[in-house]
Amino acid sequence: MLLKKRILTALFVYAGFTASAQTSSGKIAIIPEPVSIVEHTGTFVLPEKTTIKASSNAESMQVAAYLKEKLGVTGKNIVVSHSGNSNIELVLLRKEDTELSKEGYRLNVSEEKVKIEANQPAGLFYGVQTLLQLFPKEVESKDQLLNLKWQVPCATITDYPRFGWRGLMFDVARHFFTKEDVKQYIDQMARYKFNLLHLHLTDDEGWRIEIKSYPKLTQVGAWNVKKVGYFGDFTPPLPNEPRTYGGFYTQEDIKELVRYAKERFIDILPEIDVPGHSLAAVASYPELSCTPGADQYKVRSGEKIMDWSRGAPPIALLDNTLCPANEKVYEFLDKVVTEVAALFPFEYIHMGGDECPKNFWEKNEAIKALAKENNLKNMEEVQGYFEKRLEKIVVSRGKKFMGWDEILEGGLAPSAAVMSWRGMKGGTEAAKMKHEVVMSPTTFAYLDYMQGDAAIEPKVYASLRLNKAYQFEPLPDSVDEQYIKGGQANLWTEQIYNMRHAQYMTWPRAFAISESVWSQKGKKNWDYFFNRVEKHFARFDQAEIKYAPSVYEPIFSTSVTPDKQLQIHMSTEVSGLDIYYTFDNSFPDHFYPKYTTPLIAPKDAVMLKVITYRGNKPVGRMINYPIKDLQDKIKLQRTQGQRQQ
Repeated sequence: MLLKKRILTALFVYAGFTASAQTSSGKIAIIPEPVSIVEHTGTFVLPEKTTIKASSNAESMQVAAYLKEKLGVTGKNIVVSHSGNSNIELVLLRKEDTELSKEGYRLNVSEEKVKIEANQPAGLFYGVQTLLQLFPKEVESKDQLLNLKWQVPCATITDYPRFGWRGLMFDVARHFFTKEDVKQYIDQMARYKFNLLHLHLTDDEGWRIEIKSYPKLTQVGAWNVKKVGYFGDFTPPLPNEPRTYGGFYTQEDIKELVRYAKERFIDILPEIDVPGHSLAAVASYPELSCTPGADQYKVRSGEKIMDWSRGAPPIALLDNTLCPANEKVYEFLDKVVTEVAALFPFEYIHMGGDECPKNFWEKNEAIKALAKENNLKNMEEVQGYFEKRLEKIVVSRGKKFMGWDEILEGGLAPSAAVMSWRGMKGGTEAAKMKHEVVMSPTTFAYLDYMQGDAAIEPKVYASLRLNKAYQFEPLPDSVDEQYIKGGQANLWTEQIYNMRHAQYMTWPRAFAISESVWSQKGKKNWDYFFNRVEKHFARFDQAEIKYAPSVYEPIFSTSVTPDKQLQIHMSTEVSGLDIYYTFDNSFPDHFYPKYTTPLIAPKDAVMLKVITYRGNKPVGRMINYPIKDLQDKIKLQRTQGQRQQ
């Protein structure tokens, strides 16, 4: 009944809101979009002395202290109190408001006062995030600004999340990111009401968490040879090259990160990726491998170790797996899980399970004997045997077991939760089997993919534009919603070497994901969304957070005319943009030819230069597109077409 009430409320609000939103004053641009916004006349002006009153509850006072810190940029005298008069009031409701749930809030801004009401402190925190977005963009500045009129438009906002799991995954294994980097990522997540940070802590390139039972995991497993270029194509390191690139988090670091995240109402999900992606562990403790010669293995530095030419799972060129027929492996995992479970209060531990190559297993006599003894029909069932034993270890430590959707292939462990990344199919299948599911499909939610054309973006094997990410819908029509916990986006860092580039790859696509997991279904409107995104670009400029402008740049496709000339097609994600171009190697601006119909590349041209404008102002970057690369697009399209036939 409550769900029906929420749906009806959302539909009612939407029916009256979207029409007015397009012609609103533009003062209010909240991401993710709230359930209901009612604008009023007037503004609240922050007084010279501002009192923030909060319930004496410790978490409520913590939220008040957070708001005080954020408003420090105003130069006003900000005081936090739990009694007396106030200009900003954070109220925990004595009687539960069933509409708001545990993370919802009501925000009322009048000319005299700001009031945020919620059932729980998390709701107050999210109300504060919305309030901060109502302040001028300069509230994001790192420098104190004394001469600005700090005002907020009057409005009443009612809001609550659609899903309880609203996550971002940060891969700190492929390239190590410091504790301060992770805190910075947490702060940026909190702005947009994400509540789950998935830390991918182990992989072939590094083991990033201190395990006291196995010190070599970080003494050996956390370090490799520094390489730059295109990950996966690096030359193998020479024996004498220093293995000094990397790092790890001590257990005290982890405790600090967990506390820091919790203060921002974010849980941390740890991932220990096994049985594949385990080269860092095997290089540290070769006895965990099935394969002779593993004692010569080194932590990967980005050189090729897998053959993907025949699809997934890959053919391993060296064995990066833990041995499912070796009892030492289960002893190892029991100790690792015990230490991890003690560090992370969150109810789940993610144990990976993806992309596990089987070619070394197929040749191993111990694994063949294991399969025969347990009536396992194939190597997928061997992995299923491994996953079921691992699940028992995780459950015995008071945690819930989660893995990537490959864990479905060998038979799902009884209580396993599935994170669906290979599209929505695996998650749909698991939900129909009454297992908990988090949707995280490559189709909409892989932030390591290019967000524009390879002519200008760092080259990755796939693309995901902002418009496509905005289409993410975590709940398939065919499943019971109680099994879909929510969704998340994943930032894999094979090609990401530093924090600025991590920001560039995350934003603005994480805006789209936040709206998909927080905002009500049916409220999506691309033009209205992007209008708000642009206002948040301005806020990121103030905050000095990097973001990708790729959404402003053309989408290129090619074809061949009947007389075999190259024809170039261009379009834009964003309406209202003009594309200007040259073939003569000069740099186009808005005085150059404007694209209106497909272009024929002149016979001897070597370069197409393109830039987008809005009116007389450039908004996209200059793109230099070699004609040869455009011709190669045709070859690629033909190859893909032949594969589909």
